[in-house]
Amino acid sequence: MISKSMSPRVENSSAIRAMFEEGLRMAKVVGPENVYDFSLGNPNVPAPPEVNQAIIDVVKTENPIKLHGYMVNSGFDETRQAVADDLNDRYGTKYGISNIVMSTGAAMCMNIIFRCILDINDEVIVSAPYFVDYANYVSNWHGKLEVLPANPEGGFMPRMEELEKRINKKTKAVIINNPNNPTGVIYPESVIKEIAAILEKKQKELGTVIYLIADEPYRELVYDGTQVPHIPNYYDNALVCYSYSKSLSLAGERIGYVVVPDASDQSEQFKMALGIANRISGAINAPSLIQLALARCLRAKVDIDFYKRNGQDLYEALTDAGFDCLKPQGAFYLWMKSPDADEKAFVEALKEEHILVTPGSAFAGPGYVRFSYCVAHETIERATPGFKRIGEKYFQHGMAL
Repeated sequence: MISKSMSPRVENSSAIRAMFEEGLRMAKVVGPENVYDFSLGNPNVPAPPEVNQAIIDVVKTENPIKLHGYMVNSGFDETRQAVADDLNDRYGTKYGISNIVMSTGAAMCMNIIFRCILDINDEVIVSAPYFVDYANYVSNWHGKLEVLPANPEGGFMPRMEELEKRINKKTKAVIINNPNNPTGVIYPESVIKEIAAILEKKQKELGTVIYLIADEPYRELVYDGTQVPHIPNYYDNALVCYSYSKSLSLAGERIGYVVVPDASDQSEQFKMALGIANRISGAINAPSLIQLALARCLRAKVDIDFYKRNGQDLYEALTDAGFDCLKPQGAFYLWMKSPDADEKAFVEALKEEHILVTPGSAFAGPGYVRFSYCVAHETIERATPGFKRIGEKYFQHGMAL
C-alpha cells in the first residue's frame, strides 16, 4: 500500500506527461505525422557533435577505474574547475572548485538545496505560473510552497508588494526560474535588483537568512541578444541551479550543478552539506562518464537559431489565427491566453485538430495554455491550418469568453 503523501500525487499525475501519453495513443489511430504534440519540453535539437566526441575520447583515454568509479560526492575536480572557469569568463566572477557541486540535473540540485535549508513547515516562495514540480521538491523535505498570484498586467513579473508581504520568519527561500517555464519571459536586471533589495530588507528586519534560488536550465536559450542576469552578482545569499538538459540537449544524462558563492551565509558548511545531501538522496554523485566528458566540451552549443525560428513562427501562426500570446523571450515555451474561460475545455477543442498542449492550471496559471515548441518545424507548419480552424470557431462564431 502506498503512503498517504503519495496517493494524491498519483491521482493528480502530471498533466504534461498525461498529455504526452495521450499523444502516443492518438498517433496509433491517426498516424504520428498527424499528431501535433506541443506538450512536453523534450529537446529535439541533437547534442552538439563535440559532446559525442568528448564521450568517445573519455572512454578511449581515461583510466577505466576512474571513469566508472566513485569520486567525492560533489564531483570530479576537473569538471568543477571547468564549470567555475566557464562562469568566471561569462560573469566576471571568481569561482573555484569548492563553489561548484555537481548533481543529477537541476531537479536534484533543487532537492539537495531544500534538504539542506528546510525544516518542517518552512516556506519557499514562487510566483505563478511556475514549473509544477517545485511544489513536490519542497514537500519532499516537509516544506510549504507559497505561491504569489500571477501578474499578467506586469508581463508575469513577480508582484513585489505581494512578495514583501508574504515573507516571514518561516521563509527560507525565493525561487526565480529564468528564463521562465511556462511563460518564456526573462526577468531583467531591474527585476532582480528589486527582488534582492526586498530580501536584503527582510533579512535585516527578521534576523534570518533568505536564499534566492536561481533555477536556470534554459539560461542559454535566449533570443535577440537578451542576457540572463547572474543573480549572485546582485545578492549574496544566492544559489544557482543549472542543468545541461537544454543547453546541450542532454536531458537523459541527468547532469547539472549548484553554485554556492563564498559570500553566501556559512558557505563552507553549506558546500559540505550539499555533498552529503547528494549522497543521502540516493544519487550518491553525478554520473562519472558525462562529468568527465563535460569538462572537455563546455563551450559547445546547440542550434539556438532553430528554437528561435520555431518560437517566431509559432507565435505568428497563433496570433494570425486571432489568439493572444506572449512573444517568447527565452526557453522554448509559448504562453497563450485561452479564448475559453475554462482552458481545459479549450485544450479538448484543440484535440479535435490533433493539437496537444498543456493547460495552464498545471502551472498554477488557469486561463492559459502552454505550447512547447521544441518540435520539428514541420509540426508547426502542419498544425497551422488547425490553429486557423480553431480560431474561426472561437472568434468568428463569438465563442470567446
